Amino acid sequence: MRRWTAVVAAAVALAGCGGGDPAPPAKPGPFTGAPVTRAGLTIPARVQGDALALATGDGFAKRWWPGVNLGVTIPGHSPGELAPTRADYDRWLDGIGKIGARVVRVYTILRPVFYDALAAYNTRHPEAPLHFIQGVWIPEEEFLAAQDAYAPAVTDGFDKELGDAVAVVHGDADLPERPGHAGGRYRTDVARWLLAWSPGIEWDPYATKATDRKHRGTKPQDGRYITATAAASPMENWIAARLDHLATLEAERGWSRPMTFTNWLTVDPLHHPSEPAPQEDMVSVDAAHLRATDAWPGGFFASYHAYPYYPDFLRLEPRYRRADDPYAAYLHELRAHHRGQAVMITEFGVPTGIGVAHRGPLGRDQGDHSEQEAGTMNATMLRAIKREGYAGGLVFEWTDEWFKRTWNTQDTEVPEDRRQLWQNALTNEEQFGLVAAEPKSPVKLDGKDDEWPAAGNLQVAHDSSYLYLLLRDVGPDRQTVTFNIRRTKEPDVKLELGPGPQARLLWGAWVDPISFQYGLARDYVPVDPKDLETDSGAYVSARLILNRPYVVPSTGVQRPTELFDVGRLKWGSPETDGRVTVAGDGAIVEARIPWALLTFSDPSSHTVWQPRANGTIGTAKVGPVRIEALGSSAEYGWDDWTSVQWRERRKAGWDAVAEAFAETAR
Repeated sequence: MRRWTAVVAAAVALAGCGGGDPAPPAKPGPFTGAPVTRAGLTIPARVQGDALALATGDGFAKRWWPGVNLGVTIPGHSPGELAPTRADYDRWLDGIGKIGARVVRVYTILRPVFYDALAAYNTRHPEAPLHFIQGVWIPEEEFLAAQDAYAPAVTDGFDKELGDAVAVVHGDADLPERPGHAGGRYRTDVARWLLAWSPGIEWDPYATKATDRKHRGTKPQDGRYITATAAASPMENWIAARLDHLATLEAERGWSRPMTFTNWLTVDPLHHPSEPAPQEDMVSVDAAHLRATDAWPGGFFASYHAYPYYPDFLRLEPRYRRADDPYAAYLHELRAHHRGQAVMITEFGVPTGIGVAHRGPLGRDQGDHSEQEAGTMNATMLRAIKREGYAGGLVFEWTDEWFKRTWNTQDTEVPEDRRQLWQNALTNEEQFGLVAAEPKSPVKLDGKDDEWPAAGNLQVAHDSSYLYLLLRDVGPDRQTVTFNIRRTKEPDVKLELGPGPQARLLWGAWVDPISFQYGLARDYVPVDPKDLETDSGAYVSARLILNRPYVVPSTGVQRPTELFDVGRLKWGSPETDGRVTVAGDGAIVEARIPWALLTFSDPSSHTVWQPRANGTIGTAKVGPVRIEALGSSAEYGWDDWTSVQWRERRKAGWDAVAEAFAETAR
């Protein structure tokens, strides 16, 4: 699952000061570590059988590594800005330690303040320091454009980035400020806590297959430190060569440590006859074809991003479906393939919130989970990862990230360069954090009116996630709230409340993107074209598409379109279920309506989506929203915004994950 596509903004100058080389840990602990020197190389950890073993001064001890992934930005900022401050990193690392993680993974070179903060944290906690896994991204845009990893722009650019990363880790780098890249003066040496290197990306299957085709016949990589077997593909040989380059740079500084490369299930080495999407089983990148030589005592291991809901083979393959836990069954098979090789799951998890993009076995869907439910699922999967013999499991991710996109909402999130300025509750990718990053809300949703001024039976407020409504004197019968956004004759959106604790949000068919994108162009969603005419009076419950129709190749069974009715709002208390958007049990009702349910593609600039007859999605600027309810009306407007106020909060699933971290670390 792509985590940071090529969204590049001007980098913010947040260069950190060097913190020096901190004193060595003073108190021994199970994860303290004390590097070992052998054959002229300092080794803080090494691959040992099926595990990553920590150096203990006079030897190595196997450890199991529960951990988290750490993102690159904060709300209101694009990923290319790498905007977190020293205070952010201090707070995050403190929380990561408290939840019981033993390793934190970063995807790319971060600003100096991260490495300063890590060294400071470990100096304060010598009995339980945080180790880290350092990622290094390839020039992905060039890779996709060339469809060839061997293209000079890709190879040379990646080698340069690897060199910068080695210098950064050893506190010996001065990197210029460049858009989309970290820069600054790096003087804090954190090499003793670097558990492993994990360069690379989630390999695009088309570019990978094109690379293999263009370089058919490539001789196996025969590096000094990392080699490839005779069975290695051209892509695997290219990766081996890059890792050998990285190992050479480390060895020149006198260090060796475990090494892997980033990978995901789309290009796993297993065959899945039931997979309906060709690109999900068309090519493999197999770490079993790479080896570390005796000259690299840190060793080599395999790693994967492995989620329980995608690709579809996880719920379609009979051998997984017959299992009590299909995800564990897949892990078992993948682990068996890598027999004799350590393997780590470096990304897994399910998101919280009301948005969903895919269904998974055992209800482990890509979204539509309460915080408690998501925490329990993550804890269960972590235990399965350990039980199946993996070296560690890293939850995705520490905090929610607002800039993220997902396939079934990204067409209605425009302008794209403003996505980070608002939180779309329908985009599941924004809700993966163990810690919520949310707006400083003006209203607490509790079905009471004590935080609202005593004026009228319809009041409105907003923040960067929701439009809030207060309704007083609500009767027992069904009540309808209308939202006229585009100034059409018929309201674009209706909210039906009651009778009883029921709530349903309806879109005018003329603003329903699914009807235009799929119903008109393909036989995915039955739709009467007359309903799509403005002011037709036809309404549909708001929906998300989860899967297009497909045929299971191994059986020929046809599967229909999968839709999710996101218009059925949950009524209750957000304290027990964060997906709740309506509260109240008497004459007072409060609602918080996600901006996307009101058809906004960017509320920060008053932009709404506008479906077109050809199936594409355009946009339109709007003014104040006219809201009518209970015989009252309001013209509600707000100023455009270019910055956000936000806060962090431990999600309700925290305790379940913390318990699993403590249990698996033993």
